[in-house]
Amino acid sequence: MDMITSTANPQIKTIRKLKDRKFRAESGLFFLEGVRIVIEALEAGEWITQLIVSRELIGSAKAVEVVEEAEINGIPILEVNKEVFESISGKDGPQGLAAVAQQKWTELKTDTTLQSGIWIALYQVADPGNLGTILRTLDGMGGAGVILLDHCTDPFDPSAIRASMGAVFSKKIIKTSSTDFKAWVAQNNIQVTGTADSAKTDYRQYRYPKNGILMMGSEREGLPASLAGICKDVVSIPMLGSADSLNLAVASSIVLYEISWQQQGR
Repeated sequence: MDMITSTANPQIKTIRKLKDRKFRAESGLFFLEGVRIVIEALEAGEWITQLIVSRELIGSAKAVEVVEEAEINGIPILEVNKEVFESISGKDGPQGLAAVAQQKWTELKTDTTLQSGIWIALYQVADPGNLGTILRTLDGMGGAGVILLDHCTDPFDPSAIRASMGAVFSKKIIKTSSTDFKAWVAQNNIQVTGTADSAKTDYRQYRYPKNGILMMGSEREGLPASLAGICKDVVSIPMLGSADSLNLAVASSIVLYEISWQQQGR
């Protein structure tokens, strides 16, 4: 295929539109950029539908190797010049390697139980960076996946992809409504542990189940009473300073690693 040299090329326009959440939802695709994240996606298997390459910008031998292996494996490659690549890039110093990938979701079925392990349910998380960081932490502590409740940010947003450091490819992601989630929890007798600033139980004193769900509220509103009501217990992180709460990703990480420590018998 000839190299694309026009930023007005229809394929380039389509790729550029993947920065828009509505188009990502309609197409079921997303955009990722950078040598490391592209390698993560390729190693995860059957995510990438097309590589976008600018040989003028590729500066590492590893990136060249990745492109050569992709060609051998029959992955479609779109070659573009420096100007075109920069027009679709979200970085100040683009590395000349990007990809279009297929979104993958896990369906929440009311008649099936959750696979074993620790999951985290997030109610209306708004910041894609927070979501990506939580996915990264979940991967680090050996968790199974994330359940996004109601109007959450997009896990395939470029900021979420970057913050996840590849965890978006290894963790299961479910999207559902609070109503369906509550019905599913009740039907399958799943233990949910919530978090709230007002909870009296210290998160370090609670004994978490080996298989269950940690539920976190939104950045602005926390956990609503309707969801707190389905939790077996609600825990809090003690605050000793003047701030009354922690960043959502930080708070999630603290509790997730307490769960991990307990599971390791610490």
